Amino acid sequence: MSLDYRKMLDEAYAELPPSVFEHKRFEVPRPLVTISGSRTIFHNFKEICDVINRDPSHVLKYLSKEMATATAMEGGRVIFQGRFEAETFERLIKRYVDQYVTCPVCRRPDTKIIKEKRLYFLQCEACGAKSPVRPV
Repeated sequence: MSLDYRKMLDEAYAELPPSVFEHKRFEVPRPLVTISGSRTIFHNFKEICDVINRDPSHVLKYLSKEMATATAMEGGRVIFQGRFEAETFERLIKRYVDQYVTCPVCRRPDTKIIKEKRLYFLQCEACGAKSPVRPV
């Protein structure tokens, strides 16, 4: 390798965010759900949103559309109208992570959703890929 190439490669690595070099396992906590009458309370909703690095209102909009029910956010928890099992939330959160969090190119969770004109894209901070996503 030539010295110029090595120098350019080092400069390129210096531009990458530090999270690219961390190889920790990405694990989403299991949903803590209780059913109270005809309502379902999702207790650790805010914690899950923090782990996947997404705006709680975006995740809530996705869940309420998929479950076709009304929701209300109270602090770090969410109340859903209707009776839903924890497995339902687990499955939907996994689907949300696959569509709106994980990079389709490098499979890393280091992404953010950006809007350009009327289109939404998943911008990967690890590999730089930009993939279109459908709006919620």
